[in-house]
Amino acid sequence: MTTDNVKMNVTLARQKEASIRDGIPTAEKRVEWIDKSIELLCTHGEALCDAMSADFGHRSKDQSRLSDIAGSVETLKFAKKNVRAWMRPSKRSTQFPLGLLGARAAVHYQPKGVIGVISPWNFPVNLTFAPLAGIFAAGNRAMIKPSEFTEHTSQLLAELFPQYYSDKEVAVITGGPEVGAEFTRLPFDHLVFTGATSIAHHVMRAAADNLVPVTLELGGKSPTVIGKSADIEKAALRIMSGKTLNAGQICLAPDYVFVPEGKIAEFVAAAESAVETMFPSGLKENDDYTSVINQRHFDRLQSYVEDARSKGGEVIEINPKAENFSLQSHHKMAPYIIANTTDDMKVMRDEIFGPILPIKSYKDATDVVSYINAHPRPLGLYYFGTDAGEREYVLNNTTSGGVTVNDVFFHVAQEDLPFGGVGMSGMGAYHGKDGFDEFSHKKAVYTQIAADLLGVIRPPYGEKFRKLIGSRIKP
Repeated sequence: MTTDNVKMNVTLARQKEASIRDGIPTAEKRVEWIDKSIELLCTHGEALCDAMSADFGHRSKDQSRLSDIAGSVETLKFAKKNVRAWMRPSKRSTQFPLGLLGARAAVHYQPKGVIGVISPWNFPVNLTFAPLAGIFAAGNRAMIKPSEFTEHTSQLLAELFPQYYSDKEVAVITGGPEVGAEFTRLPFDHLVFTGATSIAHHVMRAAADNLVPVTLELGGKSPTVIGKSADIEKAALRIMSGKTLNAGQICLAPDYVFVPEGKIAEFVAAAESAVETMFPSGLKENDDYTSVINQRHFDRLQSYVEDARSKGGEVIEINPKAENFSLQSHHKMAPYIIANTTDDMKVMRDEIFGPILPIKSYKDATDVVSYINAHPRPLGLYYFGTDAGEREYVLNNTTSGGVTVNDVFFHVAQEDLPFGGVGMSGMGAYHGKDGFDEFSHKKAVYTQIAADLLGVIRPPYGEKFRKLIGSRIKP
């Protein structure tokens, strides 16, 4: 057993011991934990933005303030506002006539204990604190393994959390893939993993050894459908806004777009105009445009472009100022649109996770639905248009983790909606009440009637019993 493994096991044991010793946390204690996270973010938000920018080479600090700092604070505030209501036992009905005689049934919500959180590099702060909102609201303690790709941010989190929490409440474990693998094998009471589907197989397999329940927030190829009734210009602006945010390094980024037959040129022109509107001074030195995280991912994305070009795709670079991206100190990449796509292209097989947008033309919505259903279920689906019939046909005949209509990924920003995947895009959900439920043990509690009127169902069985049971075995 390695030193890191010993340290993690000791920390987990200490947290579990404290959880049992202290009992179920009061609402006040849960609010205190939530408030400490809010204070941490409000006090050290700028330092965290600096760290994220250093990790990416360049990351828009305004984007970081929006997505990672403000987004996390709002999530925590929503949990704080509602935690007392969520904690109340929920009444359930009892079998007739027991309720009339005084029996009662309810579900009580108990903390699971210690929750492991494996957070990713693309939103390293938000995807640490968003699950923590539900974890704290449910009364749990947490151990966090942030990504080694965002080394500065991970190290800063490891320094900040001990200023607000004891290691019996929250502990941050830093390290590379080996530490991450050992982390997944710990006997947590629940494990949350946000990351690639390929890694999720290993996480779930390791968790299974201890029968640890898992929440997997993955990704996949989230399709975008531009309906025949859609405003192409408006749709293109919103799609490209989503595709250029964080340079497309978002699990919910629109991964490919269905465009009505005959409208591809119009969409491409609108997409080019949208990028120029959002980044009027260009992309390369623009503080609002984020870099690809590292050389490996940059090379992967470039290989997708070259693969599509070699297989007959029409590759359109959106580079309004004709900047030379081969000469830079970071890994910024101009957005690309790829038309004439075929299913043997890497951009149509793999989750892109970058500023590349393949487009496909279609004749009828039935073709769109058939294509989506022939592929793994995505984390998100986006529909643009005003035709209610077409919209409902697409939504009712496809399955995805969530949907945004007439924009992209805004459903994830609604705290009262669950965030989660389905099939290969994940399992389980959090945010808001759904996060509280995910990290709570829902304990059934039944209280029997005072009078002993149920003797008839105990041996020795007689005719009265048989008549009673017979009366209930009827269509």
